[in-house]
Amino acid sequence: MVKAEDNASAFCILTFGMIKKITCIVALGVLISNCASTKDRKIDQYFDQEANDTIRIANDSLEYEIIIIEPGFNAWLITQRPRGYYSETYLEIRNRMYVIEYNRRVQQPQLFDNNIYIQEINYEPHIHYGYEVNYLLFNYFIFFEQRFNQRLLAGFRNRRF
Repeated sequence: MVKAEDNASAFCILTFGMIKKITCIVALGVLISNCASTKDRKIDQYFDQEANDTIRIANDSLEYEIIIIEPGFNAWLITQRPRGYYSETYLEIRNRMYVIEYNRRVQQPQLFDNNIYIQEINYEPHIHYGYEVNYLLFNYFIFFEQRFNQRLLAGFRNRRF
């Protein structure tokens, strides 16, 4: 014969087990829905924004200038890693590699789309352009790769593709 106390404790154990299962199911559902929502996020949302997307940086003493005229670049840039995240040396090295490959593609219009690779970038390795220019140029290359579905540096995987 089962006492009333035994039935009550069995019911509580069963309820606790059910709560654990329900919690796991709910947590799994939330995880799946969060993953699905990042899948639906479109990178093109930044490319459609055209207002005020010209960035000009000039240094008259060094006689250099970088002008980025690309719709959506400013909106995209604020979603990227902040200034100071990368060292200037890292940016310079990556920019040299990017510029070499980009210019190689400009010089071969029979192999690469000349509507994308319009003109060469004059980036001299012995000139100190400063952090801001290197930061913007580096991020422009990442933006360019994402926007035009290009991979400039084989073997290097950029984040957030």
